[in-house]
Amino acid sequence: MAIDRITPAPPSPEAEAFAAGQVNLLDPRLGARAVSCSDDFFASMDRMLSPAAPVFAPDEYDENGKWMDGWESRRRRSGGNDHCIVRLGQPGRPRRVDIDTSFFTGNYPPSASIEACVSDTEIPSDDAGWITILPAVVLAGNTHNLFEIPFFDLKGDDAITHLRLSIFPDGGVARLRVYGEVAFDWSRAGNDIIDLAALLHGARPVAWNDSHYGPPHPLLSPGRGVNMGDGWETRRRREPGNDWIIVELGHPGIIESAVIDTAHFKGNFPESCSLQAAMVPDMGEAALVAASQFWPELMNRRKLSADAEHPFDGLAAIGPVNTVRFNIFPDGGVSRLRLFGKPAK
Repeated sequence: MAIDRITPAPPSPEAEAFAAGQVNLLDPRLGARAVSCSDDFFASMDRMLSPAAPVFAPDEYDENGKWMDGWESRRRRSGGNDHCIVRLGQPGRPRRVDIDTSFFTGNYPPSASIEACVSDTEIPSDDAGWITILPAVVLAGNTHNLFEIPFFDLKGDDAITHLRLSIFPDGGVARLRVYGEVAFDWSRAGNDIIDLAALLHGARPVAWNDSHYGPPHPLLSPGRGVNMGDGWETRRRREPGNDWIIVELGHPGIIESAVIDTAHFKGNFPESCSLQAAMVPDMGEAALVAASQFWPELMNRRKLSADAEHPFDGLAAIGPVNTVRFNIFPDGGVSRLRLFGKPAK
């Protein structure tokens, strides 16, 4: 559908701070998808998981009514409530929820709840052992509704595969973001070389000095970037120094090679890059950032070029590490970072 005039939702500093250090477990780039809903007459359930910010098209209508960027059910006339079931791309541990009702003003649900389960089937049944991880909460329209998920126990294992969002009684949700950690089964990795920095394997960005053009998580996403917006890009640096991002690996390991991909970054790729790494204990962000300046060099400064994959071998033998600092000089955009190695025993 061609949309001539759209208004994007403005950035929300509160929502960005709320999501910091977490992975959106419902990112379609990780394989997440909406699998079932009670009704999506006005707007498809698939839109609710889009990684892009929601937009509003004031003059856009389709055969069912006003076009909305999200999931929207019809008005209920016979009691009950609507729901949507989504499957995570990988089993994960949800910690925070953003129920974004951007542009839904007179048609947002006044309340919602979330349940979770573990299931091998695409669409779990009602008796799949659903547990409530977010009791019914009050929602506001045209805003980010941010909630911490209370502690829950799923038979001793809090890694789940499916979520069920229930809205009361009906209405529209622009985006559903569920932040947490990917629960990759490292017993499957064995001694194989694996991308230790992949979101799918439990890695995550934990600190960065700048991410002006959007959250940096696509840097660790599967596949190659689809456009210049699918990566990590900093603003133009007007002062001395360089930009950087710190990545917590999915598992401690010995990194043997790296791939830095500048796909689609042509007039704004970094001139060069380097890698530092260390095995560090759990610490606060400020302490981590300060310490990272002095970590051993895993890869010395290497030149980069536009719109290309850059494989780098012969990295320094510094032993097992669990955290990496990726430096770019002086600024710019990188589509993907891959760090290949063997998990430490």
